[in-house]
Order: sequence, then C-alpha cells, then structure tokens
Amino acid sequence: MPSSMSYDEALDFLVGLTKFGFNFGLQRIEYLLQLLGDPHRKLRVVHVGGTNGKGSTAMMTASVLEAAGCRVGLFTSPHLDSYTERYLINRVPVSESKLADLISRIKPHLDQMVRDGYEHPTEFEVCTAVAFLYFYEEQVDFLVLEVGLGGAIDSTNVIPTPLAAVITNVAFDHMDYLGNTIKEIATVKAGIIKQGGHAVTAAFDRDALDVIAARCREVDASLLRVGVEFGYELIESTPSGTRFNLRSPWGNYPAQWVPLAGQYQAINAATALGAIEVLRQQHGVQITTEQIRAGLAAARWPARLELLSERPVILVDVTHNHDGSRKLRAALQGIYHYRRLILVLGMLGDKEREKVVGELAPLASVVVITRPNSPRAGDWELLATEARRYVDHVLQVEEITAAVDAALKEAGCEDLVCVTGSFYMVAEARAYLRSKLGLGFSGECFSPTEAKSH
Repeated sequence: MPSSMSYDEALDFLVGLTKFGFNFGLQRIEYLLQLLGDPHRKLRVVHVGGTNGKGSTAMMTASVLEAAGCRVGLFTSPHLDSYTERYLINRVPVSESKLADLISRIKPHLDQMVRDGYEHPTEFEVCTAVAFLYFYEEQVDFLVLEVGLGGAIDSTNVIPTPLAAVITNVAFDHMDYLGNTIKEIATVKAGIIKQGGHAVTAAFDRDALDVIAARCREVDASLLRVGVEFGYELIESTPSGTRFNLRSPWGNYPAQWVPLAGQYQAINAATALGAIEVLRQQHGVQITTEQIRAGLAAARWPARLELLSERPVILVDVTHNHDGSRKLRAALQGIYHYRRLILVLGMLGDKEREKVVGELAPLASVVVITRPNSPRAGDWELLATEARRYVDHVLQVEEITAAVDAALKEAGCEDLVCVTGSFYMVAEARAYLRSKLGLGFSGECFSPTEAKSH
C-alpha cells in the first residue's frame, strides 16, 4: 500500500505539478487511467465545454439531476476557496482526508509512468484522474464534467461518447493554445462531440455553428441549438436572480427562476435544459417538469455577479475575457442602480486586457488596478495606463486586499463596488471581502446581503 499523505502534503504535491505546465494530448491521461482500472469508462457523463458559462451550465444541469433524486458528481475548475470544491457530490465537496487518500494512491502510478517512458502528467491531468477515480468509487448516477481548456486537447476528453456533449458558446480566449480565429477555436471545442452522440450548443456565431454542425455530421451525432430548437425569453433580471420562459421541442417551461443575476443566465439555463432533454428523450432518464423548475431554482454558483453587500452594493464576478466583459457591462447597465461605479480589476497578462478595460472602464468613476497572484500576471500596471484612457481617477495597488480596501474607502452608500477579472484575483478578493464583511465592516452605511455563496 502507498504511504498516505496528509491533506497539506497531498495538496503541496498536486500544486507542485504546475511546473509541468500545459502539456496537451491524451496519451498520458489514458495510460494513467489504464493503471487505475479505467474508471472513466464506467461513468455516465454529461460533458460541458465552451468559452463562457460552462461552469454555470454544468452546475444547473447537476442541480436538476439532484432535484430528480439522482446522486450527481460535478467536476469543475478552478476553485475559489479550497481544492475540494472541484469535486462535488450533490453539492458536498470531497473531504480533505478522502482527497489526500486519492492523491496518495495515484502518486505511485505517476512514478510508474515515468519509468515506462511517459512524460510526467500535469497538475490538471492528475486532478482529472482523481475526479474519475473518486466519482466511480462513490458510484454516482451521473457525472457532470466541465472541460478544463478547449475540448479535443483537454484531459477530460478521454471519456468515450458522453450522454450529452454541451458547448455553451465560442469566443476568443486562450488563443495561444486554441487558435486565433473562431473557426479554429470551435474546432478544438467541438472535439468533445463523439461518434453517435448528442450535442447541445448555445453558440450563436455563424462560423462556430458551422464548425459544430460539421463535426456532428462527421461523427453522426445529433445537434440541438439554443435559439433554434430551444427558445428562451427573458422576463426580468434583478440583483437576486433571473426569471425567464424556456421552450423545447418537447414542451414549454414558463416563468423559470434561477437565483443568479445576469441576463445571460437565461441562455445558460436553456443550454442546461438541452442537456436534460437529451437525457430524458435519448436515454430514458426520468425527470419531471417540476424537478426541472426545482433544480433551476436551487442553482448556486459563487463569484458570478455574486452580491456581498447592498449598501454600498459590492459585487464579485469572474470576467477574464472580452465576451465576459460585454456580459458584465450589460448587467451593470441593466440590473443595478447606483450613483458611481468603483471598479477593481486584475487580469492575467495573456488575456484580452485592453478590450476588457475598454468595455468596463468607461462606466466607472474610479478604477483600482491590482495584480493577480500568478506568474502569468505579466506587466499588470499596463492596465492602469489603459484605464486612464477612459477615466481620470485610476489607482494602482499591487496587493489584492489593499486594492479592495482602497475601493471600499472610495465608495459611498449609493455606490457600487465591482471586483472583477481573473479567477486568481477574484478568489483572493472574495475571500478577503467575506471575512471582512462577516466581521462587521465599520462603514457607516454598510448592509451585508444574505445572498452569499452556497
């Protein structure tokens, strides 16, 4: 038996694998899973990819399945507070002791792979192998599996034909790895559509749709499209959630509600409904209309227009590419009422930072630029130079917690503080804000909200 590591030791080992960087291809993960008994081949999987919205869509799908009485695994990345958040069963994270045990058991196989002439697996490959082993041993009824990066080249794509392959949308992101045109990026993302499978997409770009449709023809897979076979109609979008009508070829679903802000959540819900309808119509899974309603109403997903305070309004939102910033801009203009916007922004150097600043900075009275805690942060201060093209009051505060404090100091009772950017920055800022607000922030008008993460 391998020696068991503590949770801290296991986490240090896993995070230490980041030294192997991005190393795409399925050969290593296939061999590693073979050594583990191929657990991925014994799971019923809904595979969810796309540029934006894939986490929310995966979570909504899992929530509906849970409402239908299923035992549901949900694998997403990255995490906000704890690595254990990547592995949920009916919303409950894997225990620290169980995660340490899984990593301890996998570690000898990594050494075996190197002895057998393979390159050492990356952090995400090991993270993915842990997921398959965990959810198989826990005998989940379904695994909702979020793609890490791309699709065809991602280690999650080692699975055989999934029950449903979902591509939320296709926009520019990770161009260094996925390509510089929408067609190139869509080609990689469409790789999760397998022979004889069933695909669902909310991609509206014509080039992306053409690529996805061509992939479906190539592998004899069916295709359902949000905006064509699946309809959605926004009723209202408020700071506490979004109400909308949904339509599918098999029925109408009026006045659905998700407790997630943002007009785009109606599209994510329609995409999740597509996956659910595939399970119902193609695989005979018993899910009622009321269970769909209950599952959507129970959906929770932190750091997506998450409201932490009402006076002043304090939002945290992961927005790491141009498409995401457009959606955030629409939400800031259409949902919230405030006197001034104070924007806290930190992004990785390999993102479309200038375009994101161009969308968001013109709305702000004050912009606070900070540095994500990542080697990929690059020249973070360039964002301040870019922001000054749109707003006079720009602060540069390298430490994330100090940047949050600077924003709060600027905010009056009727203002809105929006903390946004890369996951690496938002996660740290969110943890600091929740701790600070939980202790009772001393601002004269501070009014914390109950709409905190679940």
